[in-house]
Amino acid sequence: MRLVLSGLVAAGLLSSQMAAAACISSSDREALDVAGLKTNLMIVTLTCKTDDQYNAFINKFKTELNGDERTEHTYFEHKYGRSGQKQQDEYMTQLANTKADASQHDGSRFCAHNEDIFSEVMALRNATELREYAAGRATAVPASYTSCENTSASTRSPAARHTTRRR
Repeated sequence: MRLVLSGLVAAGLLSSQMAAAACISSSDREALDVAGLKTNLMIVTLTCKTDDQYNAFINKFKTELNGDERTEHTYFEHKYGRSGQKQQDEYMTQLANTKADASQHDGSRFCAHNEDIFSEVMALRNATELREYAAGRATAVPASYTSCENTSASTRSPAARHTTRRR
């Protein structure tokens, strides 16, 4: 019985460690969401010839975009080590290809479907609003990732969760 119980405990710890390894912090998720939005805007620009609007977006949020790009780079570097840059490049290429495929699928309706996006992003006042908007629109983060904050809470024992709530 002890051997079975030990095996179950070890399996639980292993699954917790695996879940934690696959999780993504909220700041990393936000940065990848913004990357998804920026990629979407780039595809809209290339397809619909909205260069001036794209440049206005980039100039308005230059500081925030640069910070998010550093966060993205750090995320891929920590997750993949020396191959981090390669993984980041592949991720961004896949993201752009996915957005471009959507534009191909929509055909002539693509620009009409996206005509309001620049007025929406230009109405955003700050980095917080940009990240919230991006989170609502972007599909940048793979669905297999979960928030580290959610993972750590869900992998603790019920007693530990109860203890934490008392504080």
